[in-house]
Amino acid sequence: MTRTPWNPMATPGHYFSRIARALARIGDARLRDLGFATAQLPVLTALKEGARLSQTELARWSKVEQPTMAQLLARMERDGLIHREPDPADRRSSLVSLTDAARARLPAGRAILEQGNSEMTRGLSAQEVETLMRLLRHVLANIETMEG
Repeated sequence: MTRTPWNPMATPGHYFSRIARALARIGDARLRDLGFATAQLPVLTALKEGARLSQTELARWSKVEQPTMAQLLARMERDGLIHREPDPADRRSSLVSLTDAARARLPAGRAILEQGNSEMTRGLSAQEVETLMRLLRHVLANIETMEG
């Protein structure tokens, strides 16, 4: 039996990885003037409506480990994007919220991200974009099942 050689460059995973890395680089470059970074997007999104969440809740919501979230929040606090206040329900914890300055820059950040999404799907019809989204949701569900 002849076995076809494995070509990792011809797999969906290869393209997902390249796309994710490129989007992070482009997003970071475009968001830099606002003081935002793509790694902060889950936190900015979770807190955008004035929510106050603990580091544990933010880590769970963002699907990252606690130490990773701690480092991210420390940088965001240093940069004036978030502030922390004691959690009245748990003295060992604090609640994180966006600063007024960060909240004021969110609409401009959203416009940058919307522009990027428009550019990356240029040449696709609305129906093709919806098909792509449906397929990506399916792949993501498979990956989440793999994670357990």
